[in-house]
Amino acid sequence: MSTFSQSLARRCALFAIVPALLIAALFIPTISAKFGLTTRAHAAPLSQPNFGSNVYVFTPSMPLSQIQATVNQIATQQIANQFGTQRDALLFAPGTYGTTANPLNFQVGYYTMVAGLGQSPSDVVINGSINVYNQCDATGSCVALNNFWRSLSNLTINVDNSSFGCHSGEFWAVSQAAPMRRVQVNGLTTLMDYCSGPSFASGGFIADSAFTGSVVINGSQQQFFVRNSNIDSWTNGVWNQVFTGDVGAPAQCFPATSSCGPYTTVSASPVTREAPYLYLDASGNYQVFVPAAQNNTVGNSWVYGQTPGVSLPIDQFFIAQPTDSAETINEALSEHKSLILTPGIYHLADTLMVTHPDTVVLGLGFPTLIPQDDNAAMRVVNNQGDALSGLIFDAGPSTSQVLLQVGNGHSQSGNSAADPTALHDVFFRIGGAEAGSANTSLVVNSDNVILDDIWAWRADHGNGVGWTSNTAATGVVVNGDNVTAYGLFVEHYQQYEVLWNGNNGTDFFFQNEMPYDVPSQAAWMEAPGVDGYAAFKVANTVTSFHGYGMGSYSFFNQGVNVYAANAFEVPTTLPAGSLNDLLTIFLNSTASGGILHVVNNTGGSSTAANPDVPVTVVSYP
Repeated sequence: MSTFSQSLARRCALFAIVPALLIAALFIPTISAKFGLTTRAHAAPLSQPNFGSNVYVFTPSMPLSQIQATVNQIATQQIANQFGTQRDALLFAPGTYGTTANPLNFQVGYYTMVAGLGQSPSDVVINGSINVYNQCDATGSCVALNNFWRSLSNLTINVDNSSFGCHSGEFWAVSQAAPMRRVQVNGLTTLMDYCSGPSFASGGFIADSAFTGSVVINGSQQQFFVRNSNIDSWTNGVWNQVFTGDVGAPAQCFPATSSCGPYTTVSASPVTREAPYLYLDASGNYQVFVPAAQNNTVGNSWVYGQTPGVSLPIDQFFIAQPTDSAETINEALSEHKSLILTPGIYHLADTLMVTHPDTVVLGLGFPTLIPQDDNAAMRVVNNQGDALSGLIFDAGPSTSQVLLQVGNGHSQSGNSAADPTALHDVFFRIGGAEAGSANTSLVVNSDNVILDDIWAWRADHGNGVGWTSNTAATGVVVNGDNVTAYGLFVEHYQQYEVLWNGNNGTDFFFQNEMPYDVPSQAAWMEAPGVDGYAAFKVANTVTSFHGYGMGSYSFFNQGVNVYAANAFEVPTTLPAGSLNDLLTIFLNSTASGGILHVVNNTGGSSTAANPDVPVTVVSYP
């Protein structure tokens, strides 16, 4: 996604939220510490593991002025640091921070993880707000389109920033790779920053959270995905909003009408496994909680008590630093250690090998793994109950065949439905931060894998960007059976963006932009006579696949007419209604070409004749 993705539809969305803003304003004066949940008694940390200098652990006994100064300093550095090397984790020990008289309010910039260290979100209470705002360029255009790579998790926010004028409320104006998990927000929440214009935003991910006391304003978000959360009220939508297993989600309404939508709403999530997280127990010892797999879930996992799962003591983890070699890390993994990757850039001369079942690889502060030769950055070999969370994989200077591979071969038997491997908030980049190339970003060879917030991005801006520079054929290849994806964002790859070869797969939400920089139609042909590549290809050998809320957009910016015959290609023999709520969009009237059909030569075209207008197919076949 880039600043080129500007839409008339989003401008219209601003007018649609005005009534919601007026309603929300009625709630703001009542939001204070009185919404806080009772916190458990916790001891201070007994000893601090060596998480490195970029992990900040705050305790309630620290002066609030000291905490405020620290988080402000990090925000000042990171808000505009889109492709920098700085990485930070801001961790809050159990307790309460800020008061009605002196709330704690701060912003979250790039590569910044903000998380509570309680076992429940109610164990860490912030009276104040934790915000992401628009970024403004030299022309005064203020948008959230590039607000990537940051996270918020495992705490409660009693929204209290009434002195902030227009910015009163919890503002989380983000796009891809900016998840919110296990968060309780009491008060007004907005996913757009309506205080400056044009306020465009481009997609986000919320899971296992709860919003109480006011509406959630979606506003100009062109797409958004929400899973297993509790929502008092959700307003607005632009192109594609998908909800699975949410209490209070808006009713199914796709395509949008004058009174609702565009909402794809699925009543329950068929199989989930929440992300692992670091916490302090009642004795002040660090542990990592690993949630268990659950079936047919509705609402957040902690609403009736502790999330099901197991705790692992910190001594079962190797705590890696960016200065550690791949050999050192692999030695620890071979000894049945799980892995915590502290903030920084890991230049890997060899592939990290996850070889034992139920291994946790937990990133703090967006650690970034870069292969230095043509090796993969990581391979998950055993793939029974492994959990990967909070990682960025960057392509390196030599072309890798794959950056992350899960499983050695197709349909590996090692990963059971009862103990599935899960990838949470795992992000891939081809170029952008630095020059690099890789044939495929993610290959899933195992059965029963859960993909929970994936952004695979061949960069459209930044460093090392060009059709022959940051080369990458495919973002995600799924070969395993029974794979379930929640929140799949894949953009700008040069052939199929997603190739799904496994049976009985399901994808809830897909967001795609086709490559911007195709130099000619001849350079981009799936087969003789077939223009372009489908964004999402389900192989002809597949007999069962389900998709919900899937969108593909075009912005061919090289001044030549380039077309894709279809955004989606699937076997015509799939059962009726296998695909639900598909759309294509021609993003900008200054572009060329477009998408000729939505799926399998069905559905209308998205070209300069209908810019910024969703072309939809509600059900296929």
